[in-house]
Amino acid sequence: SRHPEVKWAQRLDKVYVTVQLADSKNAKVDLTPDGVFTFSANAGAQDHLYELKLELFDKVNVEESKINVGVRSIFCVVQKAEKGWWKRLLHAEGKPPHYVKVDWDKWVDENEDEEGMCMFKPCYST
Repeated sequence: SRHPEVKWAQRLDKVYVTVQLADSKNAKVDLTPDGVFTFSANAGAQDHLYELKLELFDKVNVEESKINVGVRSIFCVVQKAEKGWWKRLLHAEGKPPHYVKVDWDKWVDENEDEEGMCMFKPCYST
């Protein structure tokens, strides 16, 4: 299987995870309270299988998290179990996989994060 590109950004209380995969079919996203994010879908002319398993930096609130499957990407708002800034997206230390990138369009620095500053419309466009 192949890995889709993943972009991420965070706020004090949530993490934005965007799986970049155009025209995906049968997209399945799963999130566990431990912070394990799994994704699978078929895409492309040859209907290749794309899979992903990310062990996130910390625990998450599955009930409060939201997933939106769009035409070009799958956008997830992952609610953190506890508010606080994560040092990185993934639990493992070291360089993240090449397909995981920072989403600079949605990124804010700790001192710029104000509650409710970023709702879906201004921060996310398809």
